[in-house]
Amino acid sequence: MAYEETFHVSWAHLDGNAHMANTSFMAVAVDCRFHYFATRGVTPAEFAKWRIGPVVKRDEVDYFRELQLLQPATVSLRVAGLAPDASRFRIVNEIRRADGELAARVTSLGGWLDLGARRLVAPPEPLAAALRDLERTPDYADLESSVRKD
Repeated sequence: MAYEETFHVSWAHLDGNAHMANTSFMAVAVDCRFHYFATRGVTPAEFAKWRIGPVVKRDEVDYFRELQLLQPATVSLRVAGLAPDASRFRIVNEIRRADGELAARVTSLGGWLDLGARRLVAPPEPLAAALRDLERTPDYADLESSVRKD
């Protein structure tokens, strides 16, 4: 399924050029991801109970159009790659202006960190299922597991 939510550019999102700052695009993308997980029952309390969290290896942001104060926009979430055990993911957030123009695309490659062992793990099934259920991007590709076979 595709996940999408609306937001308005706030004062806190702005940079010195009076448009949405690069770090604000990242913040909106991360918020969207956690909102999606929460809609699937994977709340911050579940992450705490499981003692895991996302760890990002790479973030890429491509900018296309400006967003300015109080402009409405939507942010979507799709999966561009996933390991069979969901231990590694590539997810894409697209931020679009109200007129549909693409403002930015955030692509993140990451995995799941066991906060006690400090090593990459496969996530619990509810989290894996949430990732598997996301709409796939046209360039979706299977990824290798990030779990080491010691």
